[in-house]
Formats: sequence, structure tokens, C-alpha cells
Amino acid sequence: MHIRPRRNRKSLAIRNLVEETKVTVDDFIFPLFLLEGSNQKIEVDAMPGIFRYSLDLMLNEIESCMKLGIHTFDIFPVVPSHYKDKMGTKGYDENFFYLKALKEIKSRFPEAAIMTDVAMDPYSSDGHDGIVEEGEILNDETLEVLGKMALAQAATGIDILGPSDMMDGRVGYIREVLDENGFMDVSIMSYSAKYASAFYGPFRDALDSAPKSGDKKSYQMNPANQREALIEADLDIDEGADFLMVKPALAYLDIIKLFKDSYSQPIAAYNVSGEYAMLKAASEKGWLDYNSIMQETLLSIKRAGADIILTYHAKEFALLRR
Repeated sequence: MHIRPRRNRKSLAIRNLVEETKVTVDDFIFPLFLLEGSNQKIEVDAMPGIFRYSLDLMLNEIESCMKLGIHTFDIFPVVPSHYKDKMGTKGYDENFFYLKALKEIKSRFPEAAIMTDVAMDPYSSDGHDGIVEEGEILNDETLEVLGKMALAQAATGIDILGPSDMMDGRVGYIREVLDENGFMDVSIMSYSAKYASAFYGPFRDALDSAPKSGDKKSYQMNPANQREALIEADLDIDEGADFLMVKPALAYLDIIKLFKDSYSQPIAAYNVSGEYAMLKAASEKGWLDYNSIMQETLLSIKRAGADIILTYHAKEFALLRR
């Protein structure tokens, strides 16, 4: 045999030499959960190793991650129920703890890239990403709320807005509001293909943001659909999105690949809470080697075409590779 592929696998040095896909900490956005108050650190039950932090302890966590080479963070607010109302008004109240914390984080770590979530569900008493009237999610009326929310977040100095609501036209509406108010440099990472997935459970528990009635299938995408994702992405690009995201990641590697082959914009993938929880649960049972399967998982997402990976594994990966 003249052709023997095993020659390129015969030693670690040669395997590294011909390795096609590499995952580094530069690929990661690390999601963090923010609590009101001080000296608070509460583990998420379904996500061992992931905590909700008050601002003082979150600043310490960000500093620790920065030293490991993680420089981008997506900050989600844990909003107590007494703040929630039908219109999600705390989402754009400049005196609310979340917006004040974003300003402090960006002030302390100007070199970090801070991403935020634009959606009503953390602040809504209905638990939906849009205004609810008689069981219907109102699309166009919700855009005004999202615009106020995006503007308030941009004013804190953050770098990237993540509209995760899946309302039609929200990227264009937010882009226009930002530009009209002088925030042309604030980027938009659109949740372009956000599927109505069962993998979100632990995240909703972490934020107490599950819908109070019904589900999100009238605005999040049908997991059966692939071509529809291209429609969503085309619209987001036309409306001014700087990044396109696929969420979840593991069950949607084909969508990541489809986006990578179809668009020039950077492609992000959200390795979501349920995907993280499965690996943790299997490793706690002794069924899988956690460090190995975690690295293989991230590699598969990168190999599928993701330029950016939002992942709860970010710090553990960085600790292994330092």
C-alpha cells in the first residue's frame, strides 16, 4: 500500500501537526448569572459548578477568568419575582441592579467584551419573550420594549447585544434605535436560529424565567426545520446583525454547518444549559470521563463551523489548558 493514513497518526507530535480543528479560550463567551445584593454565590442545582453571583463576587469571578484568558462574558440577570410586570419595565430602568452592575463591570474591566441579553422573559410576569395579550404574543408592540431595553444596556458601555426573543424585525428595530442614539459601535449578535428546544430547562430554572402559561413555539423555531433557519439569518443580516447564532448547539450541528457555508458573518453557537447538565450528570454517575467528553463536545461544535462558542464549560476548559 502506497497510501497509509496511519502514518499521519503515528505520534502525538505528528497528530498535532496535521490537526485540522483547534479550540482555544479565544473562541469562548462565558455566560454568567447576576444576583441582586452582595456576598451571594448560589449554585444552580441542575448545573453543578455554575453559580449565580452578586456583583461583588461576580467581579472576582470575571477577574479570575480573565487571568485564564477568557475575555468575553454574557451577563444574565436573575430578576426576583416582585420586580416583574407585564411590560418588563425593569429591563430598561437605569436604576435597576442589572444595568448598574453592567456599568460597574465594564468600568472595572474595560478590556473585557461584555454581552447582554435582550428579551422580556427575565422581567416579564408572564415569562414570555414578548407582550402577552389573551394568550397571544404581540410581535410589533414588543419591539418598542426591546428597543428601550437595548438602548438602556448600550448606555452602560457594553459591547454586544444579544436579542434572544425571536420577534420578527427586532434586529432592524434595535439597530435603528442604537444608531439614532449614537451607539453605532455596539454590536448585535442575533439569536438567528433559536429553536424551541427541551435543552433550556436548567437555564430557566437558574433565572426563574419559564413561561407561566403556554410555550414558546409560536416564536422560537420548530426543531424539524432547517431551511427556515436561512430565512431567519437572511433577515437578520439585512437588518444589521454582526454575528449569527445557532441555539442549541449539539443537536443542531447541521445548522451551524449550514450557516458557516452560507454566510460571511461570524457564526456563534450556544452550548446550552441542558447540554452542559447532561455531561455533568453522566460524569457524576461514572459513565463518562468529564474532561475528555467536554473537550470533544467543544471540538465538535468548532468543527461544525462555529467561530464563537457560548459555553458553561469555558472556565473548566481554560483550567485544563493553562
